Amino acid sequence: MAETHLALPLLCHWRSCPPRRAVFQRAVLALLLAVGLGCTQHGGLSRPSESPQDEAAHWRPWQVLETKTGRLLSTAEWLNELTLHDVIYVGEEHYNAHHIEAALRILEHLRSNGIRPVIGMEMFGWDGQEALDDYVSGKNLSKSDFLAQVRWTQNWGGAFEDYEPLVAFARTHGLSVLAMNPPRPLIRQIVKVGLAEARKDAEWRRWGLDKEEIVDDPAYRARIFDQIQRCHGGGSKDHFQSMYEASMVRDEGMAMTIAKSLDNLRRSEEKARRVIVSYTGGGHIQYGLPVPQRVARRFPGPIKQTTVYLMSFDGNKTDELREQIHERIADYVWLTPMSKKGPPQRCR
Repeated sequence: MAETHLALPLLCHWRSCPPRRAVFQRAVLALLLAVGLGCTQHGGLSRPSESPQDEAAHWRPWQVLETKTGRLLSTAEWLNELTLHDVIYVGEEHYNAHHIEAALRILEHLRSNGIRPVIGMEMFGWDGQEALDDYVSGKNLSKSDFLAQVRWTQNWGGAFEDYEPLVAFARTHGLSVLAMNPPRPLIRQIVKVGLAEARKDAEWRRWGLDKEEIVDDPAYRARIFDQIQRCHGGGSKDHFQSMYEASMVRDEGMAMTIAKSLDNLRRSEEKARRVIVSYTGGGHIQYGLPVPQRVARRFPGPIKQTTVYLMSFDGNKTDELREQIHERIADYVWLTPMSKKGPPQRCR
């Protein structure tokens, strides 16, 4: 809600300006109405007259915060707004079942509105796309064979069951799943020898990366390089640089995957509206820099994208959450219950 000023208007022509007392009375009335009606805006959850500390007292799991305004949104209305976008980026804390639940709510809402989403998943590498297609389409492929062929252990690891609900949703509803990540051996090679040397490898050409520009954006570097140093302390400057370069390639590779898919969807003659729902770790969507900005760079025309940062709600860390909202870590922060494993680990 815009701030109401108790001041005389300066934009009216002097002959048409009302008497000063009348103007003052109207301004006071407008202020009283604004204060009285403020809590009814956007689903009845916004409290603009409260201090940030008081506002934080109302935060709860399963609420959606709009970072542009700091307001709590009606979840139903917000889900309707998501349907207007071409790409919806959902950033998770890894292995939090509530975050999978949140993604499924978005996917189901899209379906219920006649939209056929395409699901992009960081957890699969490009070298597993063929097996992923076979499994999702319902071909006679056991889960164990599927996991072996998509190289789950090598490319991601951990329990597949944690992410299986997204794949199962795609199988049930006949949806496509994009393997978004460059193959892990390629990324490890960059960490080991650096980007310049890795470009000479045959694997670089095999995956078409020789035709791609890996953009070292200053704003991206300012965010990511610092995080790498804090999360992987004790390394040398060269090691930090190669890890940063590997991060760039991963984000550029995921952006390439989304952009190609979106281009194909736009060229398709299919009548159903299509939307890409990208599901990755939150670090790949933060501040719009890692993947969303790289996708936007690949399109000369308009593209409607939005970012949803899933965050375990900890009532003892509202100051940290408030700072991330102020810095606009994403377009929206969706608060969720804590994982059974407890609070996510933070870099020092």
